[in-house]
Amino acid sequence: MIDENDSSYSQRVSGLVLSSTFFASRFEISVVKHSNTNSPRKPIIHHEKVQLMPTTSLLASLCLAFAVLMTLGLNGPPLQAADSVSEYYVYVGTYTRGGKSKGIYILKMNMKTGELTPSGVAEGIANPSFLEIHPSGNYLYSVGEIADFEGKNAGGVHAFKINKKDGSLKLINQQSSVGSGPCHLTVDSTGKNVLVANYGGGSVACLPIKSDGSLEEASSFIQHEGSSVNPGRQKGPHAHSINLSPDNRFAVAADLGLDKVLVYKFDAGTGNLTSNDPAFTKVKPGAGPRHFHFHPSGKFAYLINEMSLTVNAFSYNTDKGELTTIQTISTIPDSDRGQSGLSTAEVRVHPSGKFLYGSNRGHDTIVAYRINQDTGKLTLIENEPTKGKTPRNFFIDPTGHYLLAENQSTDTIVVFRIDQESGELNPTGHVAEVPSPVCIRMLPAG
Repeated sequence: MIDENDSSYSQRVSGLVLSSTFFASRFEISVVKHSNTNSPRKPIIHHEKVQLMPTTSLLASLCLAFAVLMTLGLNGPPLQAADSVSEYYVYVGTYTRGGKSKGIYILKMNMKTGELTPSGVAEGIANPSFLEIHPSGNYLYSVGEIADFEGKNAGGVHAFKINKKDGSLKLINQQSSVGSGPCHLTVDSTGKNVLVANYGGGSVACLPIKSDGSLEEASSFIQHEGSSVNPGRQKGPHAHSINLSPDNRFAVAADLGLDKVLVYKFDAGTGNLTSNDPAFTKVKPGAGPRHFHFHPSGKFAYLINEMSLTVNAFSYNTDKGELTTIQTISTIPDSDRGQSGLSTAEVRVHPSGKFLYGSNRGHDTIVAYRINQDTGKLTLIENEPTKGKTPRNFFIDPTGHYLLAENQSTDTIVVFRIDQESGELNPTGHVAEVPSPVCIRMLPAG
């Protein structure tokens, strides 16, 4: 982790410079430093020039450059300094129909303790289940997971303005998702488009974002076709999530009904989605692909399968947008597979890229794995109980120090501290009550 205000940081760099006084002339190294945005997947890259006294030997120069990089801790994507932001706004998407929820709940999180305190509620949207924050931090987008938006067989996508002073939300506008039951969305890294997955309709769409944060009508819409082996769940397509590759060139849609991960070429300038070649990757019949997450390196990706309680690890070809399965691993112990009512939900890579986490509903645990940085393969760490029922989702804060588990059936958000060395989860004792919590996103407060 790099903190340029830390005196030890300056001393380490200065020490290297002073130890190089035998060099004959001067040169500069461009040091790349990463700091996290609101989303752990989108690093901001800064360049800093470090002046050193170079050697007359090329080999010695290279050795010194390597030493500087190692001193600055550039072995992988570093975490945001835990004390750089003392408080975060926590936005919680919920189900309002058939429950006690009123909308999108806003809490504040103390980053030193992990304590959550209520701050407000944005009311008026039906089933604002899944959320995403604009890269600027000025806007929040939510699905309206319904099938009767404005009297049509579709759901909604809603745009909100974020008040940075108190975290409150003000509705800007809303558009049709062009398919029923939208359950997942993402904002592309340019901040120009919202991409949405319609579970009920089995489709994906792209909605352009105007300069004021408002949404235009869909610029692109793709209807999935087909079925798979489970007659109860897979008679037709069910797009369960849509994610963008780290370079923003490809969109990846996990379809539970097709047992496929579909890949689309994405043009952020036009908001256009077109089928990739290869167009999809198959998983085991009956697996039920649900959520997907890229590794920060861009070399690997991970898919959690709702029905088979497994995770697929993929290698990723950044040029072709191609996924190749390298491993399939269970999310629960084999001895527990006979239990009824089990399914998985969320999967996320830790911001450091060292760990992967997934949620098990019914089993009511978060599974943790260690990621091999060379191969992308997973090794089980533990299954940690979520201290509630039906962890439909969870979120890892941008610093990577906390995991917030959302227990939908018991209306709680339970905060765990993440051990940075082992990846193990340790309860902090902090619990917040939120009706039917589904999705969390976080933004620095103030």
